[in-house]
Amino acid sequence: MESFSLILAIVVVTALAFDFTNGFHDTANAMATTISTGALKPKVAVAMSAVLNLVGAFLSVEVANTISKGLVDENGIRPEVIFAALVGAILWNLLTWLVGLPSSSSHALMGGLIGATVASAGFGAVHGDVLVTKVLLPAVAAPVVAGLAAMLATRLSYGIGGTAEGEATRKGYRAGQIASAGLVSLAHGTNDAQKTMGIITLALIAGGSIAPGSNPPVWVILSAGLAIALGTYIGGWRIIRTMGKGLTDLEPRQGFAAQTSAATAILASSHLGFSLSTTHVVSGSVMGTGLGRKGGVVRWSTATRMFVAWALTLPAAALVGAGAEAVTDLGDWGTAAVAVFLVAASAAIWKISRREVVDHTNVVADDAEPAGVVTTAIAAVIPPPAGTVAGEAAIAFPQQSTEPAPIAGHAPAAPPAATV
Repeated sequence: MESFSLILAIVVVTALAFDFTNGFHDTANAMATTISTGALKPKVAVAMSAVLNLVGAFLSVEVANTISKGLVDENGIRPEVIFAALVGAILWNLLTWLVGLPSSSSHALMGGLIGATVASAGFGAVHGDVLVTKVLLPAVAAPVVAGLAAMLATRLSYGIGGTAEGEATRKGYRAGQIASAGLVSLAHGTNDAQKTMGIITLALIAGGSIAPGSNPPVWVILSAGLAIALGTYIGGWRIIRTMGKGLTDLEPRQGFAAQTSAATAILASSHLGFSLSTTHVVSGSVMGTGLGRKGGVVRWSTATRMFVAWALTLPAAALVGAGAEAVTDLGDWGTAAVAVFLVAASAAIWKISRREVVDHTNVVADDAEPAGVVTTAIAAVIPPPAGTVAGEAAIAFPQQSTEPAPIAGHAPAAPPAATV
């Protein structure tokens, strides 16, 4: 029977809180394109994703083992170190959620763990080879590979069925989208839920509750699966809006291509034990579909903000994790101070988010940012093909009105009568 100390119990609860934030932070990975194209209603989509996340949590433990056995040296790691790591990961998740940026929860967790471990035991406690081969290289390669696959799949889709239009075709692609979105949700459970399993297992090893090298206990798998499923059902609507509308305007066949490519990459990485960022994969796939359709473009201003957030995730979470570890190292009062800071900061972020509420009622509102210089130039060279969804081009490239502005104090002129 596992023995628990108070600090170990705090670590487990905090880890499940991180898992919850991971769920609502990454809901967009599975369901943003499905919601934006109208294949599923928002609440139905997140409910479906939540159930499949829970199922996926039971399919593998390879990624969990990468974190609990491979990334850092188990010897000398105290539960307080893991608590500090979770503080860095949670705060980064909440900050990026507040501004609607789809950053990597996985890298936030690993950055926090690396920073706290270095602050506690030095750089030698981090396994550099595992960090490079199973974290950093996949972080760079995954969005590129998924983006290329999605671009090719989109071009193939339009090449084969380019002349097939109409409601029947759209319904077929929407059905494919629903199936592929379910596959992404399943893949998300096999990859992201395992990261919390791995961090809890590492805490249990550090606290002496289980033997070094142990696989995650069943209760850890179940609790991690439930926490990420609940977070998924809550819905990270801000990030869903960015992923579904902020990067590019999607048709059903593009959504199908993006989700199928992403699910394939995530499932393959889970099998190999790569701690892959599902956010990077899905974002790369969405951008690939934007480039794969003739006339489709990517809003590079939004994409650039995402790339900056991706680059900052590991070091930012590491710095917060290292700072939290330095405070917890002062004793029980230091750990209590960090816990109070985490709760207060989380409450403040939530309070700020209430100033502009984004939920299932307005997540697909057509208020994406206007096209930038690069997007407008591409659109001028490659105009959208005939047969696209009515109004799609107008949303991506709003036309400038040629009507003169009304003079103050004068009513605008009536439009001319329609001719026959």
